[in-house]
Amino acid sequence: MVDSLFLGIAVLTIVSAIAALEMRSLVYGGIALMGTLGGIAGFFILLDSPFVALFQIAVYVGSIAVLILFTIMLVKRELIFQKKEDTKRRYAGIGLMLIVMISLGAIVFNSGISSITTEEPAVDYREIGEDFLIYYWPALVAMALVLAGSVTGAMILARRHDEVEDEQRTD
Repeated sequence: MVDSLFLGIAVLTIVSAIAALEMRSLVYGGIALMGTLGGIAGFFILLDSPFVALFQIAVYVGSIAVLILFTIMLVKRELIFQKKEDTKRRYAGIGLMLIVMISLGAIVFNSGISSITTEEPAVDYREIGEDFLIYYWPALVAMALVLAGSVTGAMILARRHDEVEDEQRTD
């Protein structure tokens, strides 16, 4: 059961990561990125780490990916890079990705990781929360300021773009 669940989450994560890279629309690419980050949270749940999984969902899916989507929508740019696609390069990249994935999968499956046992005590979630609040609060505050600055910058870019359009309409 766990193996099939792992394979399902792995396929979801890989497919949404590829979709995030290959989507023409940046909005759909951002939504696919949210699926990828949600799949990673699923891996944490399979590892019996619900605290880290919920932290992954809250911070990355709930904050970072939504921030990316809002920034894309505010800036109003459909394509950042306009480049002619080369089908040979695309197929070469997909082939290389498949070779790397199969190689890494073979290494992991043959490593004997499923037979590893530990006699360590269970992790107390309160200690993790206390560590975040006592030792890592400056990093959390710095990340919050960076996120706030990027949202503010996106709003300024969107506003500047609208003013240029308004000036062109009046001429």
